[in-house]
Amino acid sequence: MIKIVAVGKIKEKSLCQQIEEYVKRLKSFTKLEIIEVADEMAPQQNSDAQNEQVKTKEGERILSKIKEQEYVILLDLWGEMLSSEKFAKKLEQLQIYQSSQITFVIAGSLGPGKNVYQRANYCWKLSDLTFTHQMTRILVLEQIYRAYMIQHNNPYHK
Repeated sequence: MIKIVAVGKIKEKSLCQQIEEYVKRLKSFTKLEIIEVADEMAPQQNSDAQNEQVKTKEGERILSKIKEQEYVILLDLWGEMLSSEKFAKKLEQLQIYQSSQITFVIAGSLGPGKNVYQRANYCWKLSDLTFTHQMTRILVLEQIYRAYMIQHNNPYHK
């Protein structure tokens, strides 16, 4: 089972349609659950301490959706970048040897709190580029789908 826990809601219809498409495609490979948790207001003039409070509150919401036995992959700017092939292999090995429940976490706009870092089993960096959180959700779904295509020797990934 794959679960995605993400801070914030996606409101744009076109992005929702893309997400729905990947959810539909992934149904033939795995059970998928997407959980959205509320984001905190984070004005630009927030102090560092206030920003830490925001990240901690969002982190508490994220962690409330994660069970002890789940393997947590945190999307993180300082995580490890993997090629699609290496990601497919990692996902396959995790599901065989570690846990049948893998949870991807997409934190809020300020990034993850220390509480979420402490719970993460692995930190994954999608790219050196910066993406919106809404786009990140689509990219994660696409890479999960691509991983299953690679595992099944499907030409989609080429």
